[in-house]
Amino acid sequence: MNIKTISYIILVLSGLFACQSQVAETPKIPEIPDTIFIDLDQKAIDQKAEWLHGIFDQLNKKQGFAGAVLYSVKGKLVYKEAFGFADIVKKTKLTTTSAFQLASVSKMFTATAILMLVEDDLLELDSDVREYIPEFPYEGITIRLLLNHRSGLSRYMTLAQDQWKNKEIPLTNDDMLKLYIEHKPKPYFLPNNGFHYCNANYAMLANVVERISHKNFDQFIKEKIFDPIGMNSSFVYNMNGESKVSDYISVGVPSYRGTGRGARKLRNEYLNGVMGDKGVYTTIEDMFKFDQALYLNKLLGDSTLQMAFMPGSPKSKKRKDNYGFGWRIKDGRENTVYHFGWWKGFRTYYIRDMRQQKSIIVLCNREKGSGSKELWDILDKEDFEFGEFSLLNGSN
Repeated sequence: MNIKTISYIILVLSGLFACQSQVAETPKIPEIPDTIFIDLDQKAIDQKAEWLHGIFDQLNKKQGFAGAVLYSVKGKLVYKEAFGFADIVKKTKLTTTSAFQLASVSKMFTATAILMLVEDDLLELDSDVREYIPEFPYEGITIRLLLNHRSGLSRYMTLAQDQWKNKEIPLTNDDMLKLYIEHKPKPYFLPNNGFHYCNANYAMLANVVERISHKNFDQFIKEKIFDPIGMNSSFVYNMNGESKVSDYISVGVPSYRGTGRGARKLRNEYLNGVMGDKGVYTTIEDMFKFDQALYLNKLLGDSTLQMAFMPGSPKSKKRKDNYGFGWRIKDGRENTVYHFGWWKGFRTYYIRDMRQQKSIIVLCNREKGSGSKELWDILDKEDFEFGEFSLLNGSN
């Protein structure tokens, strides 16, 4: 809180006490108008927003950053803005309602879907995958191990590169499963004998959701997550029923490789037909709705949600951060979870500091994103408090 703001508060309070002293026979505790707190909140928010804008504006001008940014504190929207172009040729600008491919940030939606089935008593975390997909060719892999990336499954993208002969035909989740059944590639390790971050785990979880719900994965996510909390600009991209890979993805914003005049719009490809590990398209405004829905337990009960934030592997010198259910867990930062994504020109970042209730969301349609260091630095910056709390505790 700056000197001018403090002086303003002292002046108002002095006036209130002066008025009260003139009526000695009926002493009253002065009431501080709510408008004072509202004005101070807005002043602090405006200052923080200006500071944030300076950071991302410089990234845009010096490094060609193109994307949308949102920052919130304790449920209050502090800053949102978009930089750069959605379409470089047409010079169409990105906006805060532009829908980006989340890449691996999609995994938290897959994990949420699985936990919803757990809450509905339709699935058990420690059940063998074969209870839900009988033809699954590996023994001893549970739902929990898929969530924690401890199954040992090898990469489906490598398997498809070798065995999916016609790359002009979309590869779907069912096709992926058939490749594992037919070729049964050797796992990296026995179940629960290591950690290996692998997209196959979450692609297979999407198959589990479909088997239990009897709905396409994209439909389940829409009906159970997007619609109930008003994520009206969000969807899961899929190629169900398509016989040929389209030249470009016609929904959401396109992605680019490179910057400036050398930037190249990236084409669609057969691997985009697989859901669960990627594929969610959303806006920063919709992601804020998801963020707040988690705080308010609109999607999952608190005890269930806390399981998602529990470390899934023993501590290791090889990696500092642990992994829960669709969330990375930041070492050395109390109650801070996050996930980043990188897929075909899209770079995405989502961090939640739950102790301070700070969230930052950055979605980019260029391979060069903001960089995670800037985002951690933003979270480390001392923030303001809101309303009466700041006055009573003398925060500055």
